[in-house]
Amino acid sequence: MSASPGPGPAPAPTPSSPPPHPAWWPLLALIAGFALSQAFRTVTAILAGGLQAEFALSTRALGVFAGTFAFAFGLSQFAMGVALDYYGLRRTLLSVFPLAVVGAVVSALAPNFSVLLIGQALIGIGCSPAFITCTLYIARHFPPKRFAFFSGLAMGLGGLGLLLTGTPLAWWVAQTSWRAGFGLLAALAALAWGLLHWHLREPAHANHPRPDTLAQTLRGFGSLFLLPHTRGIMALALVHYAAFLTLRGLWLGPMLTERHGLDLMAVGHVALVVSLISLCTPALFGRLDPGPGTRRRWIVAFSSTSALMFCGMAVWPNAWSDVAAMVAVGALSGAGVLQYANVRSSYAPDMAGRALSVFTMAMFLGVAGVQTLTGWVASLAPPLGLDPYTAALGTTSVLLALGALAFWRLPAQPR
Repeated sequence: MSASPGPGPAPAPTPSSPPPHPAWWPLLALIAGFALSQAFRTVTAILAGGLQAEFALSTRALGVFAGTFAFAFGLSQFAMGVALDYYGLRRTLLSVFPLAVVGAVVSALAPNFSVLLIGQALIGIGCSPAFITCTLYIARHFPPKRFAFFSGLAMGLGGLGLLLTGTPLAWWVAQTSWRAGFGLLAALAALAWGLLHWHLREPAHANHPRPDTLAQTLRGFGSLFLLPHTRGIMALALVHYAAFLTLRGLWLGPMLTERHGLDLMAVGHVALVVSLISLCTPALFGRLDPGPGTRRRWIVAFSSTSALMFCGMAVWPNAWSDVAAMVAVGALSGAGVLQYANVRSSYAPDMAGRALSVFTMAMFLGVAGVQTLTGWVASLAPPLGLDPYTAALGTTSVLLALGALAFWRLPAQPR
């Protein structure tokens, strides 16, 4: 009589049922795409001098240039939300992200300002699903209680793109030209697309079914705006990230160059420090997240403090205090991860993806609006005897304070 078989090792997986793909590798590939999105949205601070010299751009035109990326990015969020519901993360991102590569090439070869704006619009559309795919992937593959921490970690690592548009890009542009700067970003974006193609293999999820019709999807988005707490969330979303990106991505370079006489490399160093700080703090704020009970008070306090930093730069034009305020704004930008956590906890699970998509749309339409508005305000200031940067930074401070007030005063999510 033969002995009964022992427990023995588990059978090896068959070719038809491969082992689960590690959750971290697709997330890191998604973060690489997000990092390039961060780089593209902050190039103006380094490329502004070359663009103004070649195309004779005013401060208003420079604001339009920076805002075009954000405007295209923000308007694309609705379409990205629909595409993510219908086709999933992999198919959506791999289909759309190549537009960023094409847009960077168009920008590098642009013969005039109009073509340059077309390139920026293509880049904005191509990058539009970059961070929302990170947050959706985290929501689906990581513990819900750790959403704020892992989102902050992804936001921080994605900030490597901000580092690229600090000293490294400043050195590259100083050695070559602004056109070569776009060429370098195009090559890196193509590499990021390759990483996504290789690593992102997300299976379909039964709890995220594809909508039956476009009308059903439209009703799903529209229902968000019928909820009273959406208004306050959107009011702050329109200005919080916009304030930081308007400083880091648009005014940091011109202000330090024209107001304080710094050269391009010195500007790059300041941009690098601000970027390093903004890279580290999202994970910190995510770890310190106090939870739904007091999170709103934290968000209001950090947004109000950032408004004060902008006010200080507007009324006290001192080189050292300006740099210190820039660093402080970079640090406080990490509190944006608390807003993502607030959105995630403010809506039912079946609405989370749409809510995050609409929130991201509001953020980047806000970036486009604030950058364009501050460029226009800066252009009006000199004839009135005002410093253009005082006007731009003061306007940003007021908008941020109003957004924080609206978030605080408008209804919170129901308990």
